[in-house]
Amino acid sequence: MQGNGKVVIVSGPSGVGKSTICKEVVKRLNNAYISISATTRPRSPSEVDGNDYWFLSEEEFQQRIDDGLLLEYAEVFGHLYGTPRDTVDEALRSGKTVILEIDVQGAKQAKTVFPDAVMIFILPPSPKTLEERMNHRGREGADAAEERLNGADTEIAAAWQYYKRMVINDDLQQAVNECVQIIESNESES
Repeated sequence: MQGNGKVVIVSGPSGVGKSTICKEVVKRLNNAYISISATTRPRSPSEVDGNDYWFLSEEEFQQRIDDGLLLEYAEVFGHLYGTPRDTVDEALRSGKTVILEIDVQGAKQAKTVFPDAVMIFILPPSPKTLEERMNHRGREGADAAEERLNGADTEIAAAWQYYKRMVINDDLQQAVNECVQIIESNESES
């Protein structure tokens, strides 16, 4: 199924800057594509269906699981998230570098399907910086933000077991440069 494309898995705690880094990496790489995840979480007013996420009902998501249409999926903070398999396969067949911006649970599943995937974990410079970034996002209430901050410690601890490449997002351009270098080095993580 995988032509001469490459799978890159980018993970990190909420608020660390994964989306921003991934978008910048795509601008710098030739023939790169960010896979759009499906989710059951409510869409925020600024988000566009099919651009930010594929927003699905619980029933639609479960049907995709049952039909084997998701590369990986996980429940995160009470909502389901997953990667549609067909768009990833199509991009790989056309030789693209496919970036999967997914959590550690999903990354472990995707790594079994794509053992040569390059895995990068984005770290905050400090827990305090992560908290400040999450507060500036303003996407969720205080309870949800606190839950995400508590989950960050668990996710970072798990990352040290599964990720060979760690990038600290203290300076955005430096973090983007490091990710591009890792991807272009063509090193697999197997």
